[in-house]
Amino acid sequence: MIDAALFPALETLLAVARTGSVAGAARQRHITSSAVSQQIRRLESHFGIKFFERAGRGVRLSATGEAALPVVRELWLGAEAAFAQLAELTGHPATTLRVAASDYLGKALLAPVLRDLLDQEPSVRFEIVTTHSREGVRLAARGDIDLAVVTGQEAPRGLEDRHLFDQPFVWVGPKPRRGQRATLTDRLHREPILRLAAESRGRALLDQYLADARIRPVSTIDVPSVSLLLSYVSGGLGIGLVPALALSEAPRDRTVSEPARVPALPVTLVWRPAAHRQPALARLAALLAAAGARADAQLARLRGQTLTSGHFTPPPSRVRENVPKSKSDPGGRP
Repeated sequence: MIDAALFPALETLLAVARTGSVAGAARQRHITSSAVSQQIRRLESHFGIKFFERAGRGVRLSATGEAALPVVRELWLGAEAAFAQLAELTGHPATTLRVAASDYLGKALLAPVLRDLLDQEPSVRFEIVTTHSREGVRLAARGDIDLAVVTGQEAPRGLEDRHLFDQPFVWVGPKPRRGQRATLTDRLHREPILRLAAESRGRALLDQYLADARIRPVSTIDVPSVSLLLSYVSGGLGIGLVPALALSEAPRDRTVSEPARVPALPVTLVWRPAAHRQPALARLAALLAAAGARADAQLARLRGQTLTSGHFTPPPSRVRENVPKSKSDPGGRP
């Protein structure tokens, strides 16, 4: 017999596992810490399992809790998908979509698509996580998000993926002073180099290029996001390697750019198979695929061209046309 009263406690258990603390789970669930503890005790009493053990000021999963967590995640995801389908049948869907993307993909690709989806389905809610691609895949694998838009990552076992487009990279730097004619790659030898987070694929490409070209930076500036990197460049400081899709953020009157001789990286959607059962998520994936196809066409023209002033324009944000709404249509699935 299923005890439906335990479902809120299962969500709380997942929040404690995700945050590593009772207080953190309480903030996420908008309940008190005592309520979190009470729900966990109820689960442990019902199943006869000790899910957590103390770890410093927080908690961590016990060995039994580690083994049980994937089962709890699948149960919760299945329940969410079932409720979403039932709500769809009533004509009053109230779906929450949990999505992860890096800052530049969030701005250039995800935000316009979400805006269009909201226009079509105003009852849809979002939980957006801004993080680098490797962490996005980890969050999807753990079931903390439904869908991730990632660069240069393979889907691990248990996840599925869909290619959107291939992303070239470009150098971007401040406009040279009057009379200077050096290329950005020449200027790398004597100007500060802006570096993305160590776990990002853009950072890996940069480090490999510098090693191959035997360039030892005179100065480095580590930044957590492409947006902050472009802010430094716009302010006149530093040269960075950025995805071509992000160049629209670089002011044309203060920056220059040129192609980078580094590999283009695939941009893909990554999701758990259970996501197929959520109609709103399938429509979001179809919208992202349509936007990705347009980005791919524009970026294909960009490859092989010489950029001189950051004039690349990202794909149009309006992506309403031909969005399949039937799950039987392959285009409507993630």
